[in-house]
Amino acid sequence: MLSRMAPRDVPAVRVAAVGVLRSMAASHHRVQLTPQMMGHAIRLKATAAPSAASIGHRSETIKEVHGSEKVNMGELLAPSDPFINRHLGPSPADVDAMCKVIGAKDLDELISLTIPDRVRTNIPLDLPDARMGEAGALTLLKSIVSKNVVAKNFIGMGYHGTHVPGVIGRNLLENPGWYTAYTPYQAEISQGRLESLVNYQTLVCELTGMEIANASLLDEGTAAAEAMAMVARTVNSKAKNQFFASADVHPQSLDVMRTRAHNFGMELVVGDHRTTDFSSMTKLCGALVQYPDTNGLFHDFSGVASALHKNGAHLVVAADPLALVAAKPPKEFGADIVVGSMQRFGVPMWFGGPSAAYMATKKKQVRRMPGRIIGESIDRHGNPAYRLTLQTREQHIRLEKATSNVCTAQVLLANMAGMYAVFHRKDGLQRIAKRVHGLAQLFAKEIGMLGIPLLTATDFFDTVAFASAPAKPAALVEALQAKQLNCRALNDTHVTVSFDETHLESDVKELVAALQTAGVGKAGAGNTTVEVDGELPAAFARTSPFLEQKIFNSIRSETEMMRYIHTLQLKDLALDKSMISLGSCTMKLNSVSSLAPCSWPEIANIHPFAPASNTKGYVEMLESLEQYLVSCTGFAACSLQPTSGASGEYAGLLVIREYLKSIGQGQRNVCIIPRSAHGTNPASAAMCGMTIKWIDDAKGMDLEEFKAMCEDHKDTLAALMVTYPSTRAFFEDNIQQICQIVHDNGGQVYMDGANMNAQLGLTSPEMIGSDVCHLNLHKTFSIPHGGGGPGLGPICVRAHLAPHLPNHNIVSPSSGGTLGAVSAAPWGQAGIACIPWMFCTMLGPKGITDSARYAILNANYLKARLEPHYQIIATNANNKCSHEFIIDCSDLRRKAGIVEEDIAKRLQDYGFHAPSMSWPVPHSLMVEPTESEDKAELDRFCDAMISIREEIKKIEQGVWPPEDNPLKMAPHTQSEVCATEWTHPYSREEAAFPAPWLLKRGKFWPSTGRVDNALGDKKLKLRHEH
Repeated sequence: MLSRMAPRDVPAVRVAAVGVLRSMAASHHRVQLTPQMMGHAIRLKATAAPSAASIGHRSETIKEVHGSEKVNMGELLAPSDPFINRHLGPSPADVDAMCKVIGAKDLDELISLTIPDRVRTNIPLDLPDARMGEAGALTLLKSIVSKNVVAKNFIGMGYHGTHVPGVIGRNLLENPGWYTAYTPYQAEISQGRLESLVNYQTLVCELTGMEIANASLLDEGTAAAEAMAMVARTVNSKAKNQFFASADVHPQSLDVMRTRAHNFGMELVVGDHRTTDFSSMTKLCGALVQYPDTNGLFHDFSGVASALHKNGAHLVVAADPLALVAAKPPKEFGADIVVGSMQRFGVPMWFGGPSAAYMATKKKQVRRMPGRIIGESIDRHGNPAYRLTLQTREQHIRLEKATSNVCTAQVLLANMAGMYAVFHRKDGLQRIAKRVHGLAQLFAKEIGMLGIPLLTATDFFDTVAFASAPAKPAALVEALQAKQLNCRALNDTHVTVSFDETHLESDVKELVAALQTAGVGKAGAGNTTVEVDGELPAAFARTSPFLEQKIFNSIRSETEMMRYIHTLQLKDLALDKSMISLGSCTMKLNSVSSLAPCSWPEIANIHPFAPASNTKGYVEMLESLEQYLVSCTGFAACSLQPTSGASGEYAGLLVIREYLKSIGQGQRNVCIIPRSAHGTNPASAAMCGMTIKWIDDAKGMDLEEFKAMCEDHKDTLAALMVTYPSTRAFFEDNIQQICQIVHDNGGQVYMDGANMNAQLGLTSPEMIGSDVCHLNLHKTFSIPHGGGGPGLGPICVRAHLAPHLPNHNIVSPSSGGTLGAVSAAPWGQAGIACIPWMFCTMLGPKGITDSARYAILNANYLKARLEPHYQIIATNANNKCSHEFIIDCSDLRRKAGIVEEDIAKRLQDYGFHAPSMSWPVPHSLMVEPTESEDKAELDRFCDAMISIREEIKKIEQGVWPPEDNPLKMAPHTQSEVCATEWTHPYSREEAAFPAPWLLKRGKFWPSTGRVDNALGDKKLKLRHEH
């Protein structure tokens, strides 16, 4: 099925849906299958008004009871677990009451007052029928992914089988206290995962030997590309615009780097690092090598490092972290930057992702390093406290001059990897590494005894390369696949086999026997010097001490581990405790039914480069999800490859550039961006080599000014990046005119999908006139934020852009076009794609549309309640906001000296996470409640905000001094409130229990006082010391 053709049906999924309904009827569910229900299951889409035929069918299911009462048997016996009522917060009675407060007759009138009629759509979404319920959706998905074959995996290439420790799987991965948290911008209520991330950063530093590490990147391929860009920032890239990559780097990483280099003004030179004369390459800024390489071999790169450094260039090493447990760290042979993937540290393969990539470097490069960094500071009591460090490097501050467009990371997976090391301890990691190497040694010895030539008998870790003669590598690999043994055809002469912690000695014997059966090797035909002792050759063995910190050497029992994870969880405020109203972040429900399939073996344990015969179920699920997203956007095609929203922006802009080149308009490189845009927009445009032109939209887009700007650049205009509804929280009336002006001047329109939650089923990116958009599936489609990742940022495009979607050099997705890879895996973070698939399937057309309707309802209700107390800005002509709204705090600053940060910290005392601060309007709070919060929780939040406003009045009136009041001192910790001494002019009760529900529902205590941000940036402490 070609995604770019955008078929309006998914036949296999339809048939499976019918099967689910049939099985429900035949089993304990006892559902009567009416023709009406079967019709919905087969269509898997919404219909307009019921037809006469359907009414006729419906009447057949109605029976009289006791001569008068009539019962619709289809409704009576339908599944009793519809998801829509579990996802949407307000009840029907709540909706009526909320509309009354807002001043709307009903929800329909509110939507009419909010969204311009000209962009409203009446095309029903082509999604599954939600009446199968949660259990039915799970059964349907199980029937699809059961087509996958979970074979024994020996492919390697940076993806490995691993055991997720049960204590981590249950208490972290599947725990809403961890997976529903947001990026830790509010440090005082994020100390748990911040500490865990410092564990992770320390782990990476210890393994690589480098001084600092970030808190994760998206995947190894993009981490390598980021390292290349970082090196370019370090040197004069105008004078040195060449970057070398060894041909022995994993091919998927080379693919991603080619895409980045081509549009970054960098020439990527791929060659043999052993024969390349680096001293003669005067334009060379850096080089990338793999350790051990894609053939499985270790190399001594000290000579390469020396030659590069003499030439003013830098060495980047992509290293396997488990190998680094046993092997010499890259720092010791001259590495300047080390990147890689921590996937094999207790994170499933998930058909390519998500997993945490890492980057480590020297401390002097800290301001050039992309991604989030966690550091230590102190709170106002002088106690140590963690925080996000050096945020001034990030996109929302530096815009197009940012170090990278990387906005999110892989926090949940980084925490899993860090906890894996905590759980196993240093000695446990050493045992795992030694055992894995021992399995590889045993295999090398066994096939050596069969006379099969090895590429090396010594210098390998987990991967053994051997000659396949007399068989061709591809034929041999295919024969092994038939026995469910997946290996890799390395080239025209060799096959590789890679081992991991999930393999057993019996797997080695089975593999050797299969080779003999295939006619490769002969018993007694050779001998070997390979020793099976788990020890690396002395030339590559680690001798320096590492992981001496207490955290990696103290926890022994599962009981201790469970308590450690729980202790950290208690320090963080996530959705399991209260609403998180972060504007432009969409912290909605992440349902258990959506998340449960992530742990199924058919989803978790599939290698991204497994043979197509093993992945039929995965591909079917992914391609049907693509079609659901195509329906929601109104576009023609979709690519799931981008791994985050920012990655989607980058991919979408590259698709535009590819298209313009294809029609002879490659000179077009100007990108117009409104001042209110997300900071990733200009950072992504800069990564694509675009020239950015800013336009002010503080009061909405001035059409005449915009038209003049487009006409001034009519020969070079490539794109407009626009968010709809606007980041200023309303639906602009003239959006279609804006898009048409761009098209009239030769450009394309990129819609940032950050606010798609207000569009679902009501309007669409296609309807407003855009050409391409990305979707934040970790926002709109319910993938949890994980404390700062993972995310999924697919792009959807019009038909003329479809031939230019991202492709992949190993496995080409059906949507793949002329653009190279933008992520290391063909479908990006496929392992979490089941979450939006379930979200769409369980909600169906009505539920998805109601998600947008209720999001708009909840936001306007909050706005109506808070409007008498705060200054609300940027609504439409009807005084209605979209799914979020903005509170201007500048008047409070003038009257009482209270800034938005003070309100944010004070909300923590009330048990709430703060809204987004100071964006897109300075000195503001942006509030987004989502559709999942009920009226009672919305009222608690409003009561807290109103109470805080009353507290501010006391400061204005002089009751409390400007520098010693509950807002300036917030948040208040338990230790402070319970201390013997209390010197504040307000009471302990006013400090810690300012609202009645805190006693009834339970008090969440911030574990630290307000953190000193300036000190944390001045004195960098980014890891645990020994």
